[in-house]
Amino acid sequence: MRKAINHLKKADPVLGAIIARVGPYRIKYREPVFETLVRSIIFQQLSGKAAATIYNRVAAATGEPIAPDGILGLGAERMRALGLSRQKIAYITDLAERTASGEIDFAACVGWDDAEVLRRFTAVKGIGVWTVQMFLMFALRRPDVLPTGDLGLRAAAKKAYGYDEAPPPKELERIGAAWAPYRSVASWYLWRSLEESPDL
Repeated sequence: MRKAINHLKKADPVLGAIIARVGPYRIKYREPVFETLVRSIIFQQLSGKAAATIYNRVAAATGEPIAPDGILGLGAERMRALGLSRQKIAYITDLAERTASGEIDFAACVGWDDAEVLRRFTAVKGIGVWTVQMFLMFALRRPDVLPTGDLGLRAAAKKAYGYDEAPPPKELERIGAAWAPYRSVASWYLWRSLEESPDL
């Protein structure tokens, strides 16, 4: 990690100042498993407390860890009773079916490159590029992911680099070119500069 920090400090003095202010890199990782993506889907567009309540209900109903057969065994009516929306039921069921069939292979995805992970996982209903980028960073621990569409990251870049408004994704990509091959680390520091960090 020292190599990454030294590179970022040399490549970008603005980011270097943020690193000095924020302190040590303390990213919290999750396991690259089915349960992690189910959690991500449940937490989409909900407050943390409400999402955690629903997630805990699902985990209690299926048994832990949450697995594809446990989800498929619940059925839509039971999942609705646990508090999941019809849309999220469709998303989680699609992920469970694709995982059960072997189309999505969480053991194998560790060996896929970033583009392959994006291609395979965004084929699942309800899983977009941002969710997969968070999975790449926080579960697969990929060092060079730059989620240019992330609103928090753009807000942090606006503040740090003195933009009048949040820079668009292409501009963020331009700024972030100097951070490669450690753009995940740079992203984490920018999030932390706003005293927050996304959670998968």
